[in-house]
Amino acid sequence: MRGAATVLHLDMDAFYAAVEQAAKPSLRGKPVIVGGLGPRGVVATASYEARRFGVHSAMPTAQARRRCPNAAYLTPRFGLYRRISGRVMERLAALSPLVEPLSLDEAFVDLEAGGAAADSAAATAVAHRLRADIRAETGLSGSVGLAGSKLLAKIASERAKPDGLVVVEPGTERALLAPLPVRTLPGVGPATAEVLRRAGIATVGDTAEAGEDELLRLLGRAHGSALYAMALGLDDRPVVAERDAKSVSVEDTYDVDLTDRTRVQTEVARLAGRCVHRLREAGRSGRTVVVKVRSYDFSTLTRSETLRGPTDDPAVVRAAAARLLEGIDTTAGVRLLGVGVSGLADYTQEDLFAQAAASAEAEGGDVPDPGGDHGAPARPGGAADGGATQASGERSRRWLPGLDVHHPAHGPGWVQGSGVGRVTVRFEQPGSPPGPVRTFAVDDPELTATDPPMLVPGPPPADHSASEDEPPLEARPSAAGQPSEPAIRPKSRSGGTAGWPGAEGTSRP
Repeated sequence: MRGAATVLHLDMDAFYAAVEQAAKPSLRGKPVIVGGLGPRGVVATASYEARRFGVHSAMPTAQARRRCPNAAYLTPRFGLYRRISGRVMERLAALSPLVEPLSLDEAFVDLEAGGAAADSAAATAVAHRLRADIRAETGLSGSVGLAGSKLLAKIASERAKPDGLVVVEPGTERALLAPLPVRTLPGVGPATAEVLRRAGIATVGDTAEAGEDELLRLLGRAHGSALYAMALGLDDRPVVAERDAKSVSVEDTYDVDLTDRTRVQTEVARLAGRCVHRLREAGRSGRTVVVKVRSYDFSTLTRSETLRGPTDDPAVVRAAAARLLEGIDTTAGVRLLGVGVSGLADYTQEDLFAQAAASAEAEGGDVPDPGGDHGAPARPGGAADGGATQASGERSRRWLPGLDVHHPAHGPGWVQGSGVGRVTVRFEQPGSPPGPVRTFAVDDPELTATDPPMLVPGPPPADHSASEDEPPLEARPSAAGQPSEPAIRPKSRSGGTAGWPGAEGTSRP
């Protein structure tokens, strides 16, 4: 533990939804939900306006629609989110060489290492400037926690949400932690929390009072000791600039169970191509290929094959994934497929290119490379998420809500919805006033999909201060200056190199 609050944790507020509100002037101040839009889609994130209706990340989209039917439901635009995240991370890198990204919208910064701050007062001034700089450059808000450790800094940023700054001064850690639910502490999941509950331990304060011996008896030596230290506010974990990924993977959930074997094989080949694309983006290669299949009844099988050496060749990965799939029965129906590569390295094994050629020859030709499609939490009917799609050489296009388009007469806009052969577009862009709405035939040759524009600063966001309508997550310091108790829920995270199983899930920024 440090003697000053010089560990900073930044968490962008409702990141995906906030980006969409900033990019689409007509949505500012309105409920926005980003995620998979099909029957099996899940919420990636919800704006604070939507959270007042009880919508949260990882909630099925169908349930969110029942709770908040009038929200704007949008397809994620991960390319844009990554670009904006890059700008934010550049700001953090200017403060210190020790920046530890946790996701696109969240990172730790060691302010002492960069000489940006040596005491709590200086760190607070840096945090204020950082938040102002991020808003000026992106138009978005971020919440910041400052403390003497990563544990307390992250808890502080949760308490600062939305658009706030909370400093945990050294010596106040125990008072802050004591009333919080025990699941606030890292590593305490549902199973551990249930063991503790049965022992009468519900809060962090209860955990500290139980004593280390009792926790060792309940949880074992390693877990019990670590939990006791955290309950006392002790956390010596350093901010680590390089978080080496253990694997790269992609997966898709399908709105309708896949029963056709050829379709399953095609999807696995496509996922393998996407996985290699991400692998190459990260400048890595890998030697173990993993295939994941979740059946209609949620039972999940994973199979892996280790190659002779690391590779980033799509033909090699596709061939290995196809061999793994041969040993899995998919006739009952498949709801999720995934392909991952682990055993990562910074080089490739040259002789694997010969293996790739042999595999392609044995297969009778190449499987078409799906390119760099970055999927969303669910794939409507298996069609590619992202822009308009073409199939079977026909101009049969699917326009997904939220994606960017251009019309020569009306200019840039975004898809509000489509159906029965029509597509509705609102023509506006970042920095413009709310724009008009027009409807076109889905095959209108003048309507084209485009890349999203970068954001420009917009008007200040709506007031998100706590109210009785907001969920407990947004609890803020009380009028007396003492923290009120939030119900802090752990976040699920995703990302191209986040590791797998469990990679490329959804998140609540």
